[in-house]
Amino acid sequence: MPAVAFASAPAIFASASARPCRSAAPGILSSDSGRPRRGARGAVQCEVASSSAPSAAGPQAARWAQRTVVIPPQRRGCHLITNKIVNEIGNDLADFKCGMAHLFLQHTSASLTINENYDSDVQVDTETFLSRIVPEGPSAPWRHTIEGPDDMPAHIKSSMFGCSLMIPITNGRLNMGTWQGIWLCEHRDYATPRQIVITLNGI
Repeated sequence: MPAVAFASAPAIFASASARPCRSAAPGILSSDSGRPRRGARGAVQCEVASSSAPSAAGPQAARWAQRTVVIPPQRRGCHLITNKIVNEIGNDLADFKCGMAHLFLQHTSASLTINENYDSDVQVDTETFLSRIVPEGPSAPWRHTIEGPDDMPAHIKSSMFGCSLMIPITNGRLNMGTWQGIWLCEHRDYATPRQIVITLNGI
């Protein structure tokens, strides 16, 4: 049976309002940081033995790790949280040569997406777009307004972007594009802390 290791203690951030940065975080593998070996047609080759061919030390066993990250309440809008995620899972990431990171947001009025990590105007423009295409206020047709006029619009926006992400892991880093970042999109006017369950799987 593959060895399974879980790290389930929640980790709490001080803030999630950091501005986008041009350089990649230590746990992020982009086109200009720590280039992995490439094979035919530019395919990335993780530096591990094939799982179908036992190495001298035996076959590679799949590894698992899981951590719940709690992000404090944020203002309504889109927030870049890449560096904060990497800071929390960095030690776990280092154990993986090749695998996948799954991020799951445990809420129905916020969302996760991957988008621009440099120009913060993209975050502002995205919030403007969402506010324009999903009506809100007394004239909106929604019946579900138990928690206020932003209640149902928040649910719709959450479904538009979704609550989960899959990101490849290569040589101990999240293998994202140079300009890609992880966003938490807060769709409520009065937010609560948001929990993200991060599961790592690979070898």
